[in-house]
Amino acid sequence: MAFQRLTLLILSTPNTTALSLIAADMAEVDRVIAQRLDSGVPLVGTVSQYIITAGGKRIRPALLLLMAGAIGYQDAQRYNVAAIVEFIHTATLLHDDVVDESTLRRGRPTANESFGNPASVLVGDFLYSRAFQMMVDTGEMRVMEVLAEATNVIAEGEVLQLMNMHDASLDEAGYLRVIRSKTAKLFEASTQLAAILAHSGPEVEKACADYGQALGTAFQVIDDVLDYDGDASELGKNLGDDLREGKSTLPLIIAMQRGTEAQRQTIQHAIEHGEMDALPEIVAIVRSTGALEATRTAASLEAERAIAALAIIPAGPYRDALHELAAQLLERRS
Repeated sequence: MAFQRLTLLILSTPNTTALSLIAADMAEVDRVIAQRLDSGVPLVGTVSQYIITAGGKRIRPALLLLMAGAIGYQDAQRYNVAAIVEFIHTATLLHDDVVDESTLRRGRPTANESFGNPASVLVGDFLYSRAFQMMVDTGEMRVMEVLAEATNVIAEGEVLQLMNMHDASLDEAGYLRVIRSKTAKLFEASTQLAAILAHSGPEVEKACADYGQALGTAFQVIDDVLDYDGDASELGKNLGDDLREGKSTLPLIIAMQRGTEAQRQTIQHAIEHGEMDALPEIVAIVRSTGALEATRTAASLEAERAIAALAIIPAGPYRDALHELAAQLLERRS
């Protein structure tokens, strides 16, 4: 099952076995996903199943379930909302791969590569609309409010990233604005939704949201490190994809700040033109300038912020699992 790949994110440790805590819950989420993917149009189900069963880590639904467990919420509604989160995430992946002209995700051809851009875009639209149908089914206005806002912010983040393509002048603040919109927002919504479903007070809801936002930011920062310091066979994507797409990520931003003028120009030219010929040289520059370590430090600060947010969450195995997830995130290699 796709969920088993969560172990790659160190969701189980000698002291805390997060996988076993929510394994039965994740199976129930998978059941809801399969049920709500049902459509009278065969291609919709084919494309949806293709990407949803492609080996993704399901980390957003898992975070919702872990946070729900930590604050004592056990109602079945958590399965439906976790499935909604996964549908929204999957829709963004379908659209992302079309925009980025990606050909490989999770070690196999992207949906747009296999079925074409029109099918990927339209099935992404179906998943968004199905997610909103399911939001209405919850009968919780706050659930709809948070997910509607998250979907809108993610779309804004996508547009910001598009505007920043091939822009070598992007600074760290601009970079963080994009990833907190594009990636961290759905992490934040996932953990915040657990508190909303449990009708927790404002302080607990904010702590849950803060944990998700910080963890999501750290997750994306490390993902950007792996684009220059990972194993393509483990990552399931091509190394240097960000550079090919003209994305100025934190490792490159720091390398340009720390490198020589010649090194800065090499990176700038590659970003502006999306050229891959200089990738080995750029990887060497990123490493020699200490940009990878500096980027990992930035991710570490976000992970520490996530851990601090857990202070008011009740102690127990679920909180321990959330703590371990943040603490071990920097060991991620895929």
